[in-house]
Amino acid sequence: MTNPVPRPAAPTHRRNLVLVWAVTALVLAAVVVLGVFRTAPPNGGFLAGSLLTAAGRQAPNPSPAATAAPAPAVDLPAEIQRIIGEHPDHRIGVAVVDTHDGQLQSYGDVAPYTAASTAKVLTAAAYYHLVETGDKSLDAPLGSFNAAFQLKAMINTSSDDSWLLLMQDIGYPNLTAYAATLGITYDPEQNLLAPPDMARLIQQLATGKLLNAGHTAELLGYMQHTNDEDLIPAAVDPGITVHHKYGVVQGYVHDAALLSAGDRSYAVVIYTWGPDDADSAARLDLIHDLTHQVTGALFRQ
Repeated sequence: MTNPVPRPAAPTHRRNLVLVWAVTALVLAAVVVLGVFRTAPPNGGFLAGSLLTAAGRQAPNPSPAATAAPAPAVDLPAEIQRIIGEHPDHRIGVAVVDTHDGQLQSYGDVAPYTAASTAKVLTAAAYYHLVETGDKSLDAPLGSFNAAFQLKAMINTSSDDSWLLLMQDIGYPNLTAYAATLGITYDPEQNLLAPPDMARLIQQLATGKLLNAGHTAELLGYMQHTNDEDLIPAAVDPGITVHHKYGVVQGYVHDAALLSAGDRSYAVVIYTWGPDDADSAARLDLIHDLTHQVTGALFRQ
């Protein structure tokens, strides 16, 4: 048996060639990587700017809501002064009371105005007060119906006939005296009220300082979905709840409202007088502009 012939070893020059090629490949790879990092974008580089997450999925773009700048605060005194300046032939008075702390903000001409039908809220509060003291009854006949019917008609549909019946039943001196207990100067014959006094009346009603809980809820209920929602209610955002009483007579256009959203609640009173027709588009625009500015300052910050 013959011994196997040993396999010749690989030539030395072939091993050297393999080593050369390996070193060359490593050098080229290093050059490519170095070039990538040198040409990476500024401010964080290639890795920091990648849209890939650690899991290898594309990161979502930030939502518009997350990146949008907050709405600028409304400079309410400046905006109301702007509106007043645009209507030099009008009287404009605005009063706002925070129902939580009673803080008053007033703008423009806040001297007494002919209150028109906004004063019906005072008459209603006075009558409910007499019911609570046992001096009157909601079931008592008054005109062709009972007092409860007349109260609702006076507030919800702004019936002047109902207003007259209720004031006469209260008695004008008694109505004046009741207003005085609230810090309000009021004469039913003159029907004058200042916007801040009207705002304080709404604030006291809203916080239960005037009436018991049942009568408070009933009166505020009559101040919703009235027969005229074209003033303050037409200009508020959908998330704001409105209870209000409008008033329109001989050039005067007013609205007195309780505006609520979340944990915020304000009495807002806008009184205006002007030479234009009370139901003109220009007057509506004026009320709406004021409402937008007030609600923007109160609820969008």
